[in-house]
Amino acid sequence: MNAHGHVRIAVASVLLAGLALGPAAGAAAAQPAGTAPAVAVPDSEGPDVAALEKALTGIPDGDVSAALVRVGGKGSWKGTAGVRDLRTGAPTLENARFRAGSTTKVVTAALVLQLVAEGRVELDAPLTRYLPGLLPDSFTEPPTVRHLLTYTSGLQPGANLGSTTEEMYPHRFRTLSPERVVATAVAKGPAFAPGKRQVYQNIDYTVLGLLIEKVTGGRYEHRAEARIFRPLGMRHTSFPVGPDPRIHGPHHRAYTDIGGRTTDVTEWNMSDRWAVGNMISTTADLERFLVALFRGRVVPQPLLDQMLTVPKVAEDDNGAAYGMALERYVYNGTEIWGKTGSRPGYHTVLAATRDLSRTVVYSVNAKSAREDGFPLIARFALPAFNR
Repeated sequence: MNAHGHVRIAVASVLLAGLALGPAAGAAAAQPAGTAPAVAVPDSEGPDVAALEKALTGIPDGDVSAALVRVGGKGSWKGTAGVRDLRTGAPTLENARFRAGSTTKVVTAALVLQLVAEGRVELDAPLTRYLPGLLPDSFTEPPTVRHLLTYTSGLQPGANLGSTTEEMYPHRFRTLSPERVVATAVAKGPAFAPGKRQVYQNIDYTVLGLLIEKVTGGRYEHRAEARIFRPLGMRHTSFPVGPDPRIHGPHHRAYTDIGGRTTDVTEWNMSDRWAVGNMISTTADLERFLVALFRGRVVPQPLLDQMLTVPKVAEDDNGAAYGMALERYVYNGTEIWGKTGSRPGYHTVLAATRDLSRTVVYSVNAKSAREDGFPLIARFALPAFNR
């Protein structure tokens, strides 16, 4: 193992399948590097501990500087590896906070579906019912709330501060308001008729953030706190105050390559990502949210069923892959629902089987966080679903 790759692993088994579907129930105390290896879970359906341990070996490794992984369901496992600061070499913190990126979209979808459950929003009502005057005349067929939730709205992307991390870096302390992003998007007119294609993009969920504020009369961040974070006991999950570029509380430094040099990108104003990707959380809090959501405690079961339904689209030969916020993925014959989140230096995944027989949440600090995320997913998430 890399001399600086501090690895700590905790493993717990659950003998009854119906128990400990919550966050890391009964996990043993974390073991420092150099102690006895983790004990395999007796249940044959438990986590593939060897594969999960292998994923953490050798960190930091030139790309990944830190990793926090939690696996739950039929048996639970958690592991940490790497350093929280490349300069000092201090080991990782299991409770570290991080930028959760587009996993924020799952919270946004849940807030909208709560309003649907309360009769304050209709899924198949046009967006203009809730945000009158938002769309110009070029939108002869306005998208519905459902279209926005399923990335089938036909809206075009709005203004941004760059398409790559290197382009965005000089502007990392600038503020680009969600209202500005949406205004520049709708001014372009529709890209296609609503429901014809599924195009994963941020603009749909930025608009949904505005809808939540309009319907509730409160700030999006406050609604997320009052309706989801506080009721579920997500005590370490929040949004930055306005353009605040800092992560408050324990956290790991984030790095990426800028101009061929390793650059610290921890401080960054993400306010333009807002209801799309500005959430700060911990792996324990995201696991708590994921389990509660799939148990029907966040939105009612009938609406959860719709959330986990991939829409049929008319003009996509490959078919759609997303329901509402969450993506459907099949691995080793197992259907998994999950969401990734990527910000400069931070990569996050939350995923689960529909019956919660397996869950995984991770936060990885990686230079490649905003590149093709599949190598990180294959390394840190898919081993949880090996059996």
